[in-house]
Amino acid sequence: MDRLSEITFSLPTTPESRTFLGELRSLLAEVVYATSGGAADHLILTPPQPAGARPVTAFKLADVPAPQVVFDTGQSIGVWRGETPDAQTPPATVEIGDLTRRLAGHVQRVDHTGVNLPAGHTSPEQWQNLVNALASASTMYRFPTGETWPFVLPSTSDELLGDIHDFVAGREPRFELVYDQGLTQTEWQFALWTDLTRAELEQLFPEPEGTTFPGLEEIFRVVTVNHPWSNLEIRFDLCYRIEDGPSDWETGEWLVTEGGRIR
Repeated sequence: MDRLSEITFSLPTTPESRTFLGELRSLLAEVVYATSGGAADHLILTPPQPAGARPVTAFKLADVPAPQVVFDTGQSIGVWRGETPDAQTPPATVEIGDLTRRLAGHVQRVDHTGVNLPAGHTSPEQWQNLVNALASASTMYRFPTGETWPFVLPSTSDELLGDIHDFVAGREPRFELVYDQGLTQTEWQFALWTDLTRAELEQLFPEPEGTTFPGLEEIFRVVTVNHPWSNLEIRFDLCYRIEDGPSDWETGEWLVTEGGRIR
């Protein structure tokens, strides 16, 4: 069985990309499992638990014309180059350097990374083929409440063949795919665990820089960042400090037992 071992967010080899990646490395400086992998233009996130869990998540400069997400099992997700309707109001954005400065010392872990695909550009067949390909090479689970938000949980080779039964903190970062009916362009999302309260994050990122999603107001604050690439939105979901834990979300138990594995 093929195993999904690495998910790579690839950026064009340009000075702008190098600056963006440098800011991202600074933003995640307190995350103990975020390393350079021995290369100046790399950022590698290796799941701390369980030992040997895969996939790792990487950010790299590469010989690509535009940003893309590459899976080492052969699939990739580019950015949609379609036209954005004039009627759509773009979200307020924050410079990545400003995000890094405001959050300095407060980002502790990376809950998940993800790609949201616009349903208007991605056919149901394309979506299902992508999900099937990744599910066959990883431990991928349905979102328990029925939305098309499947998650890949890092797992060992034994868990890939069987299933996940050991629910431990540190099985991160996971990877989320979203089939989004409301998007007009590809979106990258990065969910970060912070040591800040909701009130503190609201003060750091007041509206319109910071927003929330209906039903998720108590979990995280959303900040969209400015970047140099066309037809791509990049957002950070800043999770509030948790006083007690780990929760069944953090350990993956809720996804595994309530969502069920996609095979």
